Amino acid sequence: FAWIGGIGLIAGFMILSFYSVVGGWVIYYFFRSIIGFGMTDPALTDQLFSGFISNPVLPILFHALFMALTIWICYNGVKDGIEKYSNIMMPALFLIVVILAIRSLMLPGAAEGIKFYLVPDLSKLTTKTALAALGQVFFSLSLGMGSILTYGSYLGKEENIPQVSLIVPLMDTVIAFFAGLIIFPAVFSYGFEPSSGPGLTFVTLPAVFSEMPLGQLFGGAFFFLLFLAALTSAISLLEPIIAYMIEEHGWNRKRASITIGGVIFIVGTFASLSMGPLSGFKIADLVFFDQLDWVSNNLLLPLGGMLTALFISWLWGTQNALREATNNGLLKFELGNFWANVMLKYVAPALVFIVFLTGLGIF
Repeated sequence: FAWIGGIGLIAGFMILSFYSVVGGWVIYYFFRSIIGFGMTDPALTDQLFSGFISNPVLPILFHALFMALTIWICYNGVKDGIEKYSNIMMPALFLIVVILAIRSLMLPGAAEGIKFYLVPDLSKLTTKTALAALGQVFFSLSLGMGSILTYGSYLGKEENIPQVSLIVPLMDTVIAFFAGLIIFPAVFSYGFEPSSGPGLTFVTLPAVFSEMPLGQLFGGAFFFLLFLAALTSAISLLEPIIAYMIEEHGWNRKRASITIGGVIFIVGTFASLSMGPLSGFKIADLVFFDQLDWVSNNLLLPLGGMLTALFISWLWGTQNALREATNNGLLKFELGNFWANVMLKYVAPALVFIVFLTGLGIF
């Protein structure tokens, strides 16, 4: 059943191929924000963004820089690379998030943004919304792509896995919550319409920072924050593939990091070019960048997650999973039997299957 894990590795490879391109965009916008956008009209920042991503050279240069940083950290190993830099980046990320959130909340008219962000609109709470949220969980928590398995293998037996499995989603949610407090009060404070996705990050926010006092400072801090978040995610996407090549094929870490990272850079280059010179080459009306996104997020991630849950609960056995999670009962896990015999065995596979069908447009 090793092929089930292979699905996650392929998904991670595909995601990093286009994710690293976006990481390059973030680096460019970090430098551009320090210089100053000087554009208070979203139509102008939209032209800037469209012109940048369709450029045949500039995005690839920043894509190369982002991948070089990712490869370098993984190249240096777990202790001297991933652990060392994560211990610096994660506290820095949290500190910047809090500072920017406080600054955004102090802006005149921020209350409207807070209202938009935090007051629920129950009419939007539909089955489709809930399923979209479940699908987002896969991407946000790096589920179904081998990251958790790989990082988990580096943990000692003394680590409390049930506790960690609660802390990680909680901290992810806290950071996401603060990110919303940064964005929406600032957007409403300067009278801009809120959008979503790349349009919000690379079109609306540059216009907001152009209006804001000390906008170059806060814009630079925001895109540096985004860069740290992107880099830590990229590391978690590359490391499982490196670990696989080391353990299964006998490669050393340096060879695996450079070779796999180099191949991902090449695939990402074509993804970047598909936003510009190669935009005419489409399958199912999707350019190559969007194809990588659709296949990995709508097909491979939920499929791999569902098969992993089924394998662990029905073939390996829920009690084996529970013993592994509690270090043969040495660690306290009060809801262990409920987790193993209900959530893991029935609820998780069923929900992931629904997410899978939703991604295919069936459900």
